[in-house]
Amino acid sequence: MQTVSFGKNRNGEETSLYIFENSNHGVMKVSDHGATLVSLLVPDREGAMRDVVLGYDTAAEYESHTCYFGATVGRNGNRIDSAKVVIEGREYQLAANQSGHNLHSGPNGFEGVLWKVKAHTDNSITFYHLSTEEEQGFPGNLEVEVTYTLTEEHGVEISYQGKADKTTIMNFTNHSYFNLGGHDSGSVENQELQILAEAYTPVRDRGAIPTGEVAPVAGTPMDFRTRKVIGRDIGAEFEQIAFAGGFDHNYVLSEAPGEMKVMARACCKETGIAMEASTECCGVQFYAGNFIGDQTGKGGAAYCDRCGFCLEAQFYPDAVNQKNFPSSLVPAGEIFTTKTIYRFYTE
Repeated sequence: MQTVSFGKNRNGEETSLYIFENSNHGVMKVSDHGATLVSLLVPDREGAMRDVVLGYDTAAEYESHTCYFGATVGRNGNRIDSAKVVIEGREYQLAANQSGHNLHSGPNGFEGVLWKVKAHTDNSITFYHLSTEEEQGFPGNLEVEVTYTLTEEHGVEISYQGKADKTTIMNFTNHSYFNLGGHDSGSVENQELQILAEAYTPVRDRGAIPTGEVAPVAGTPMDFRTRKVIGRDIGAEFEQIAFAGGFDHNYVLSEAPGEMKVMARACCKETGIAMEASTECCGVQFYAGNFIGDQTGKGGAAYCDRCGFCLEAQFYPDAVNQKNFPSSLVPAGEIFTTKTIYRFYTE
């Protein structure tokens, strides 16, 4: 493991970038700022190394943007209706930071935290954070860990563990934006994607809160069961796509979290780089990067809308308020764990 400076955050604290390389020259770079996946270099079909995740060169740049590039999101990923939850009979008012709802736990989410390094090996690192009740307004003081592991087969394993002293939400995810042509290669709309899900959770309006329905993808533009180009149906005349400005929906993988399963596969015909994503989570949010905007990323790269796509493994959105969704609540004192794996290869 190599450690280099990642600059100071807004609190004047020094942040670091931790660099790992496997024997096949794959490289993973992660930061203690937000427990963030900053870079991931994998070989294309010609053997050239390409960085396939969007990001920035310093912690300060991450703080000045709101796209959550590569961040660990928590303690609740995705949205909570009206920024309110009721847990064990008590209502908790959270920060309303998007359309009157709570998105990714509000302005004090894990993406802005300076995490502590708890342990590391030649190919892995574990970050630790104590999330107090006061930090985001959720009940319980939560001890949370996230471990990144770089495999010899160009896989990145992301493991989470949480334990709190009160019943609380634990819904952690990684918010990497992938571009299998390289982070600086422009739109991902010509890249191909398969999502192994028969159903999704429709939203009721542009606020992106689920209706509570679990709807089949069959016969709709939401159907990615067979691999297709991301941009093929992204502008279809379909209410759900209009609400989100493209794809930004939860796909139903199972009725409850549990065993590891493949959730998605993607590829870029130009570079030959392909990805298989697996998870223990019950849902995955597919976001096509509809609102990245015009930004300057790593090495001066120009980023724009749909220059990256996200596959965020997690509980369904607003799970805490939807009685027919798998619950994201974890009882006091119980240890919660989950793992997601992104594996890269060439076709």
